[in-house]
Amino acid sequence: MQFDILNPRIPLGGWIESFFTWFQHAFSWLITFTNVVIGGMYHGLAGVLSSPVYLIMMVVLAAIGWLCANWRVGVFGFVGFYLVRALDQWDHTMQTLALVVVAVVLALILAIPLGILAARHKRFSAFIKPVLDFMQTMPSLAYLVPVIVLFGIGQVPGAIATIIFALPPGVRFTELGLRQVDAETVEAGAAFGASPRHILWRIQMPLAMPTIMAGVNQVIMLALSMVVLSGMVGAGGLGGDVVAALSQVDIGLGMEAGLAVVIVAVYLDRITSGLAGRTSLERARRAG
Repeated sequence: MQFDILNPRIPLGGWIESFFTWFQHAFSWLITFTNVVIGGMYHGLAGVLSSPVYLIMMVVLAAIGWLCANWRVGVFGFVGFYLVRALDQWDHTMQTLALVVVAVVLALILAIPLGILAARHKRFSAFIKPVLDFMQTMPSLAYLVPVIVLFGIGQVPGAIATIIFALPPGVRFTELGLRQVDAETVEAGAAFGASPRHILWRIQMPLAMPTIMAGVNQVIMLALSMVVLSGMVGAGGLGGDVVAALSQVDIGLGMEAGLAVVIVAVYLDRITSGLAGRTSLERARRAG
């Protein structure tokens, strides 16, 4: 194929389609493994959240809010999820919460080590920053197309798209938090004979934890927004209700699902904020 400089046409779409076709055949085992692992995590957690009597689960969620933050978050959790049940959105809300938890856990498992590597190695940081820029500026719906090609429809492609979309803040905030640690503090630890591993986990990570927790909060919020969009690929949950409301122009269903999303978002935000306030650095600041 000749390239016409006056009438340029780069067949990028064809190249990408060929790559995904090759990837499907070459790594079918990896696709199957990912489906089994993520699907198993989601269905297991969704079953745990949905199986008990809803009043029991509301008490559990309220207790988690109380323990992680304060009694106000606990009360909000109980009242908020009671309202969700009254709106007949309980099952779909638990499905959405399960998908968010699975996606956030997997995103953080990837993001925090990548952030540590970026903070410790300037070349890796220079390499990963454009990748993160690309991931953050890509339209969120664009992530759904390749995962549908690879994984079909359902919760697994929704979770994978959510992981990719929510990953960048976790990496950036982890790197930022570690780089903000005072160099003199690190040098003091090295002077007392601490190994690089001890310096990282006993000095740098505790001091960087408030910033890292801010990144965790951002990961959760982005994951929740993407999970709703994942309803377009059959992920179900509140996203499925939002998509159904759009297709049927059902204002009532849309508002009920939207209110449930807001309750989950506020609940998770207050929990992460409460955990951020319980880091050793924040406790030392309050004591000082």
